Amino acid sequence: MKNPNSGYFYFGKGLGDALIKENKGRFNLAFYMFKKTTYFFNDKADVVYLNRLHNIYFPLRNKFDVVHFTDQTCRLKPYSVKAKKIMTIHDINNVHLKFKPQRKIDAHINKIRRYISYCDMVVTISQFVADDILKYIPEAREKLSVIYNGAEKLSVPDNHTPLYVPEKRFLFTIGLLSVQKGFHLIPALLEGNDYELVIAGIETPHKSTIIAEAEKYNCADRLTITGPVNENDKAWYYKNCSAFVFPSIAEGFGLPVIEAMHFGKPVFLAKYTSLPEVGGSVAYYFDNFEPGHMQQVFKDGMLDYETNDRAAAIMQHAGKFSWESAARQYIELYNELLVTK
Repeated sequence: MKNPNSGYFYFGKGLGDALIKENKGRFNLAFYMFKKTTYFFNDKADVVYLNRLHNIYFPLRNKFDVVHFTDQTCRLKPYSVKAKKIMTIHDINNVHLKFKPQRKIDAHINKIRRYISYCDMVVTISQFVADDILKYIPEAREKLSVIYNGAEKLSVPDNHTPLYVPEKRFLFTIGLLSVQKGFHLIPALLEGNDYELVIAGIETPHKSTIIAEAEKYNCADRLTITGPVNENDKAWYYKNCSAFVFPSIAEGFGLPVIEAMHFGKPVFLAKYTSLPEVGGSVAYYFDNFEPGHMQQVFKDGMLDYETNDRAAAIMQHAGKFSWESAARQYIELYNELLVTK
């Protein structure tokens, strides 16, 4: 949770809050955290501060009965503690990025394989990620289960407005401005209409490609890249956008999809990795990224959404993903580990 503009931050915050709520005194909880995070769970759990020396020697290696490594980067390594161990794997998306050298993909898989070998249980955040693990690390089969992420139901404070307020109806997306997020594909959807496009997230050199695409489709004056935004601004954009567009080719889950759905918004997604699993039958999908195809999917989807009043069904779908449900499932696994200790 070092970076408040990352998916790991919102996973940690959402699951951590829900574990505190659903624990009901069963466990003494201690969270392993960066000192520089912006959120410490209102002092409702003990905190162990991360120290780089812990990977040489972790002084609390014998203190805990169960240790949960909440993502596959493992700031504290699984071999550094003596306890029952569970690890959540969010993705092995490197295998889906064709521009990655094979040696880097192999190194990535081997590192995760090693971490898995030290753990008693492995959880993935979607069936898609589970299938990836089974394909590349089949020896994990007996340890593996799926627990879907929750997604916070955001709200907008009264009278709140973001720093940038679009003048016209607009499309919204959020995330790291990386090639795999596909934000450079969205300007094509602005051709032949008066929509604006608002993109929020940490900027990278890929920003220039997005701007070039907007210039190609003569909509650069309708493109706004805000950089990172706070929670209230993000919620305002979800609430007020005409649609949420997320043509990503590498997602383990895709929290922004459910966040947008909580507002009843139509979501337009790439038909790749976990997104069809998360968006279900209430999302609209790009089968490919040909501009003409994407434009037709967007046009047909918006017509269906507006004609058939899809907002209620979309919000109902979003309600299936809750942090409380995820926390209860994790607590069940913690209990199972203690029984088999």
